[in-house]
Amino acid sequence: MSLQSSIIYTKGDFHPYDSMKVGLLTHALQYGTGCFEGVRGFWNDEQHELFLLDLKEHYDRLAASARILFMTLPHTTDELIQITKELVRRNDFRTNIYLRPFIFKSAEEIGVRLHDVADQFALIAVPFGRYVNVDNGLRVCTSAWRRIDDATTPARAKVTGAYINSALAKSEALLGGFDEAIMLSADGHVSEGSAENIFMVRRGVLYTPDCSQNILEGVTRRTVMELARELGIEVVERAIDRTELFVAEEIFFTGTAIGIEPVASVDHRQIGSGENPITQQLISRYNDAVYGRNPAFATRLTPAYV
Repeated sequence: MSLQSSIIYTKGDFHPYDSMKVGLLTHALQYGTGCFEGVRGFWNDEQHELFLLDLKEHYDRLAASARILFMTLPHTTDELIQITKELVRRNDFRTNIYLRPFIFKSAEEIGVRLHDVADQFALIAVPFGRYVNVDNGLRVCTSAWRRIDDATTPARAKVTGAYINSALAKSEALLGGFDEAIMLSADGHVSEGSAENIFMVRRGVLYTPDCSQNILEGVTRRTVMELARELGIEVVERAIDRTELFVAEEIFFTGTAIGIEPVASVDHRQIGSGENPITQQLISRYNDAVYGRNPAFATRLTPAYV
């Protein structure tokens, strides 16, 4: 199935993707006034089911982001869950997918503001494999671009215009021969990757930047912390210095798109032995959870075809 022939949801109904257009003066296009979520669906071939991960958590966060930008979702979270299931069925997906729900300022006008500007909700779903095609761990650099500060742009909301910050860091990394970037906060502490949260292991303890470091409060981040505690691994949220990464035993990224991905090196320094035992345990537990193989995780999954 091509994107152009797929079915999407917007303006209160389902439409062919190709039939929906936005004008060149659309407010969100000109000024970045929109917000979005990323949601994963995982196909279990044995159960013939597509499991949608943490739908409620993602839609609740989208509603919070929208509120920051003076927008209101046209549906409740429960309604959005049903719309999402119907969209999957209409496209008859039998593979892993990525869902992109977003709300944006749809008025076609000149003028920078947030209030009294019409908005529109849309939901798109596409087949989706791995976010990065790297098998032996990511080669990462510290970006010269600092993570946006909450006093300038809401760091905890997934605002479309704010992702220029991520794009600058990611291109800097790729053009420099790396796979991904780590951004520091304004005060020089580790914040996150270009579109991922970050964890490190030191002396068997799992550390991750706390919310004061202008991180996006990731849904997958929260899941990984829960899985780690189930394994008896201590989890600490605190400020992390850049040089702590160089002496970490393990480092990995988490996120909706990337899942859990180990880091092999930071700024040309190899991380640990490369065996990553804690990261591999978490990857195994995470995969069992999202593919519907862990009954204890069932409440976090929405089966699309039931």
